Amino acid sequence: MSELRLFYHEDNKIKIAKSLDILTKIDLNNIIWIDLNNVALDVETRLEQFLKIYIQEDEEIEEIEISSRYIETDDSLVANSMFLLENFTLEPVSFILKNGILVSVRDVNLRSFNETVKKIFANTKAFPDGFHVLVALLETRIEYDADVIEDTTDMITNLSKSMDAAAEPDEDVLIRIKDLQEKVMVLRQTIIDKQRIISNMLKSRLFPRELLPHLTMMIKDINSLFEYTRFGFERLDYLQDTFLGMVNIQQNKIIKIFTVVSVIFLPPTLIASIYGMNFKVMPELNWTFGYPFALALMVIFAWAVLWVFKRKKWL
Repeated sequence: MSELRLFYHEDNKIKIAKSLDILTKIDLNNIIWIDLNNVALDVETRLEQFLKIYIQEDEEIEEIEISSRYIETDDSLVANSMFLLENFTLEPVSFILKNGILVSVRDVNLRSFNETVKKIFANTKAFPDGFHVLVALLETRIEYDADVIEDTTDMITNLSKSMDAAAEPDEDVLIRIKDLQEKVMVLRQTIIDKQRIISNMLKSRLFPRELLPHLTMMIKDINSLFEYTRFGFERLDYLQDTFLGMVNIQQNKIIKIFTVVSVIFLPPTLIASIYGMNFKVMPELNWTFGYPFALALMVIFAWAVLWVFKRKKWL
């Protein structure tokens, strides 16, 4: 869904406009945030011309080189970030800050943006310009990342409990472990992305000094999230090793059964092979009790092998 929201100060309140037409009617110093959500190209072009900025294409926003993710000039900065969606895919978002006006460019609805809007209207005095809005957006996103990490940790715990309760290893468990590993990896990627942006902001000469403590606290929060993701990786590695160990035990049990059966039937097979020889001189061939004797001999030897296995506690 295409949407444009322009936030500006008027009469000690923050108001929203849904069109760029208002740019010619209000003082630019009163604008704090322009949010572009999947808008048409002509809208972006018009905004570029009015604010004298450059809105990057999707390919530029998704660029993985660090030098292209954060750019700072004499009067503006550009930060490209990746926001996590509910299906654990990453959505590129671009932030442009110039003259205290924040311009955000995205293609999908994001919960962190809607939550930030609620914060703005709940405390309008705390958002005098776009710098404060950007910090609030990143703070909200980090809070959501923390919630996602907590939910993922719960999924890992439930998986561990299901493995404990399982009678035998199921290949579905390995698939779930792999899926959780990929999710934790995506989480770590988006956290690293936020850490890089905030670190650059801490070094920026454009950011107001009053916001530096907030950025420093966000870095500390991110470092704690790193520990949680590392712990998640370690738990998943442990569960994977445990699963493979359970598979090996199960396979060993099966091989053990086949081995025991083979050894038990080895003496009867030997006896049957001896009496199956075509030699003329074999006294038991003409003996009335030769057949029952051979069967009894097979049973005795098979039982003897089984008794030895149990005595040695191999069964």
